Amino acid sequence: MRSIVGDLLLLRLADGSNEPMNKRLYRGIRESILDGAIAADSRLPASRDLAAELGIARNTVVHVYSQLLAEGYTRSRQGNGTFVNASVPDSYLASGRRLRQPPQSQPRPALSPRGAAIVDGVSASPYQWGAFMPGVPDLTEFPHKKFGRIVSNLWRNPSPDLLTYAYGGGLPALREALAQHLALTRSIDCDPEQIIITEGSHQAIDLTTRILGEAGETAWVEDPGYWGARTILQANGLHTVHLPVDEEGMRLPEAGGTPPRFIFVTPSHQYPLGPVMSLTRRRQLLAVARQSGSWIIEDDYDSEFRFSGRPIASLLGLEPDAPVIYMGTFSKTLYPGLRVGYLVLPKPLTAAFQAAHAELYREGHLMTHAALATFISEGHYAAHIRRMRMLYGRRRAMLVNLIERRLGPEWLHRDASMAGLHLVLTLPPDMDDLRVVDVARSKGVLTRALSRYYVNAEGRRPGLLLGYACVPEHDIARKFEVLLESLAEVARKPAAA
Repeated sequence: MRSIVGDLLLLRLADGSNEPMNKRLYRGIRESILDGAIAADSRLPASRDLAAELGIARNTVVHVYSQLLAEGYTRSRQGNGTFVNASVPDSYLASGRRLRQPPQSQPRPALSPRGAAIVDGVSASPYQWGAFMPGVPDLTEFPHKKFGRIVSNLWRNPSPDLLTYAYGGGLPALREALAQHLALTRSIDCDPEQIIITEGSHQAIDLTTRILGEAGETAWVEDPGYWGARTILQANGLHTVHLPVDEEGMRLPEAGGTPPRFIFVTPSHQYPLGPVMSLTRRRQLLAVARQSGSWIIEDDYDSEFRFSGRPIASLLGLEPDAPVIYMGTFSKTLYPGLRVGYLVLPKPLTAAFQAAHAELYREGHLMTHAALATFISEGHYAAHIRRMRMLYGRRRAMLVNLIERRLGPEWLHRDASMAGLHLVLTLPPDMDDLRVVDVARSKGVLTRALSRYYVNAEGRRPGLLLGYACVPEHDIARKFEVLLESLAEVARKPAAA
């Protein structure tokens, strides 16, 4: 078996040079060390092995290794091998050989208008874990050992059916387990065949809008609302109309105007402000969708975490044959890196969505589906949700208490509900929430600016989304003090006009 170094040198020796092999090999190894292709402290192959790989005499390799050792490129100990030194002789750094050059400033490649709009409007954060990052569960509390045992058992003797491409919207066992779970927890009466397993909510929105929508059609979205949904809708050519949110949820426009093809809502826990859509508003929304031939995309992203009162019924379960496509995810209940979400579809759409999903995304991950199906059917999923609901409820109460004591109850957003993984801290109208985010991040605290979730200037308010789920209880008070320091710093040094 050839080594990586051997493969590299074979490429570098194939230059058609008429130089003697010892010089070519010396130059090839030296340049590979200097340009980083052979990393510092890595071990070179034994001279006998390298000679066999390259098809040259061993004495040639021994001679080259001796020269590199004498010049300080390598070090060697008897019986221990030859290793690349961490630094190379300064006298060789300008000898005219080919070195890895620093990247030159290049003009930005021409993007399509759609690509440029996506890149210019990026809201995804490179920071995804830590106090008070919203939307992230406590990954340390996931029952790794239980899930690991299930995965290990599956891998002991895996069926070939779980290792190939999938077709049909996901593993039937997982869709069966999900159908039973949704019937118990969300009053959704569906057959397993109505469920499509996706790689998270973004893929679910993308699939839905590609199959049911056309470029130029209209989608109503909440303002403020989830940036990810807005990005995908716009990337698929839909014209988004941003409707304000009040204490009852999305405010519907007066009759007239272009009827929407899609209405994207988070009725059980509006994202990011938190109100629950009232029953009256839900009925109105369903009536509008029926009259205009629209599809409601119901994003039920974290309804499992409600800390008081009765569970909120889903839109899909409110009326028979509702024009609703229901969307859920395991990112909040288990962990985001799992990348498993799902759609619940009206029966007439299932075959088309199954075919399109396989055609567009080449389904797979069936071993993960199988592990998750077992995790749910054995009761571990429900038990984990119950345990985390209690844990998150305590953490939310601690954070609310700190806010009310240190800042005052008026700093809590009026629509904050007893649910979810975050709450909204309102800021004075003249405070720059983007600066607060930057200052807090420099001090090791993560949050997101509320203003980034608005599109329309009217009604926009500064604020912070404070995620409490991923902050250990012993750390909440300390991290909150850091946040208070950040607020005070921004208040003392307002941004220059």
